Amino acid sequence: MSSNKQKAINTIYLSIVGNALLALAKGVTGVFGNSYALIADAIESTTDVFASILVLFGLRYSTKPADKNHPYGHGRAEPLVTFIVVGFLVISATIIAYKSIQNIQTPHEVPEGYTLIVLAIIVVIKEVFYRIVSKRSDETKGTSLKADAWHHRSDAITSLMAFIGISVAIYMGEGYETADDWAALIASGFIVFNAYLIFRPALGEIMDEHLYDDFVLEIRAIAKSVDGVIDTEKCYVRKTGLSFHVDLHLIVNGDIPVRKGHEIAHDLKRELQHKLPEISDVLIHVEPDN
Repeated sequence: MSSNKQKAINTIYLSIVGNALLALAKGVTGVFGNSYALIADAIESTTDVFASILVLFGLRYSTKPADKNHPYGHGRAEPLVTFIVVGFLVISATIIAYKSIQNIQTPHEVPEGYTLIVLAIIVVIKEVFYRIVSKRSDETKGTSLKADAWHHRSDAITSLMAFIGISVAIYMGEGYETADDWAALIASGFIVFNAYLIFRPALGEIMDEHLYDDFVLEIRAIAKSVDGVIDTEKCYVRKTGLSFHVDLHLIVNGDIPVRKGHEIAHDLKRELQHKLPEISDVLIHVEPDN
């Protein structure tokens, strides 16, 4: 668990520094290069910085150990932070859309050609960031980390749309000056769609939705390898932050003493937490074999 936590925290620090530097680069290039699409991109990257700071806070709080008032730990803080991050995405998309519509209605100069070079570099960097953070999210099973990864992907999409829009404005010439504004408007739609993709699994986690079939199969396979275990019946998994709570019905020989069944249950719990360290607790109900 501590290893996953540190991986996640290090990844968030990378996101914060990367987003801050890219927001500065986009803003400066957009202002001097006459491109609102780049300025809109800078706005999104700035909100990403604050969103990443929120994710960092959520990760630190959600991995606090269980206490008297929170016997299941503090893991639910992570999807709650994810909801706030989704709010940041929707707000930034709304601002971009509003400003784009304003700029479409206002005559302005064609963006400078060098903005395309900056955008091409940014698209590559943000896609690399997305892949790094997404991989860490899969390793740690962090919902908020996945949200942060999609921030990078939405940023890459916004930059790509800006690249297309500016290319049209530059190469098509007079009458196409607003192409980069249209690109920013379209990008805002992509951002809202990505916000939904982030929101949906976080909502499932809060509602204890069954989302972990592969994990259940692993649990059942490990259970059958433990001496004294005949089979497993019900198996429910709930995710809290970076950890999981498991409710498992265990089938043992009905003729063995209660104490022996109790020992088998403890052996299984130790084996599960050894092989699947992301499991913070297992509640086992012992049933006799029919």
